[in-house]
Amino acid sequence: MTEAAALPGQPRGGVLSGPATARAVNVLAPNASAMTLDGTNTWILAEPGSGLAVVVDPGPLDESHLRRVIDTAEQAGQRIALTLLTHGHPDHAEGAARFAELTRTKVRALDPALRLGDEGLGAGDVIGVGGLELRVVPTPGHTADSLCFHLPADAAVLTGDTVLGRGTTVVAHPDGRLGDYLDSLRRLRSLTVDDGVHTVLPGHGPVLEDAQGAVEFYLAHRAHRLAQVETAVENGYRTPGEVVAEVYAEVDRSLWPAAELSVRAQLEYLRDHGLI
Repeated sequence: MTEAAALPGQPRGGVLSGPATARAVNVLAPNASAMTLDGTNTWILAEPGSGLAVVVDPGPLDESHLRRVIDTAEQAGQRIALTLLTHGHPDHAEGAARFAELTRTKVRALDPALRLGDEGLGAGDVIGVGGLELRVVPTPGHTADSLCFHLPADAAVLTGDTVLGRGTTVVAHPDGRLGDYLDSLRRLRSLTVDDGVHTVLPGHGPVLEDAQGAVEFYLAHRAHRLAQVETAVENGYRTPGEVVAEVYAEVDRSLWPAAELSVRAQLEYLRDHGLI
């Protein structure tokens, strides 16, 4: 058995739900699947001693989960004051409107269609609630509206689906674009090098203790897959389905539809760069 410390990013073992850093608590949604891993991580963030909290990604429209998030905050003496979204996929955002209704909070997101209230989110925004500081980091690629949230006081970054706690993510073509995704990974690498970020609080899977190692693994993995796709095309595999069967042969076939989205994004990238 491979030890967690030897895996990319050094995933933290143990129970996923519960405190992760001094300011972050995870409430795991009950929506485990091949695509969502153990389920969606709903993050409650609060400055120690503060009575106000921020929730990132309420998750699916599951009443019991949404109420469990509220109960967890209240048991810590906190009132949820704001809801944030990393992106609009249903496993992260479907429950946001109901959660906002239950908590009487605004929902802030990059995509105007997901917002409840006048304020969105954009590059350089700093969110302050009850002494907590979050910095918005645009990270398009998985989707066009993907964001990460830098939590400087914990040297941590909440990555949504941009970096997962286990495995790798899908570039969800056509909304997601590989060039954007590679730029976003480099942006996250800069956070680890220049801003001292060492902890990844992902949208799915365990907390990662080695943020730089995780990002470097993602960049290397994408370069390897891209080279494989390029070689497959050179060898006569033309359609996305043909390329998936050749390049992702070792991957569970139930994941091939998702892999095809990434292959489409890779083919587009190779065409745009004149490589095929």
